[in-house]
Amino acid sequence: MTDQPMRILIWAHLFAAVMALALGIFQLLANPKGDAAHKGRGWVWIGLLLVVTVPSFWMRSLNDGHFSWIHVLSLWVLFCLGMSIWSIRRGNIRRHAAFMMGTLIGIAMAGLFAFLPGRFISEIMGYATP
Repeated sequence: MTDQPMRILIWAHLFAAVMALALGIFQLLANPKGDAAHKGRGWVWIGLLLVVTVPSFWMRSLNDGHFSWIHVLSLWVLFCLGMSIWSIRRGNIRRHAAFMMGTLIGIAMAGLFAFLPGRFISEIMGYATP
């Protein structure tokens, strides 16, 4: 069982991840791109992703208190965020879009892995392993 401060952190992580995934999909499908609304949603999305990725480095239950393979996805998301901001500031829209897509794929993959038995979501859904 997870202690209470970690449970709160995980709930915040989960909420931000769901919001980021929904906003990311909306942002991908919404038009036009590059207007003030797109940029505003983009900054909100980046904020949500930081709430998701940074605390994930303190969530180590998957590997007995050590970093695990899932943390590679957190690093990938942070790398893609940085590269996408760098790209758009240099006017490279295609690279910006590619790195944003990489970010969206990274959080979607991490979300799928979050449903593995033994993780917090499996506890709250009732299929946790002893």
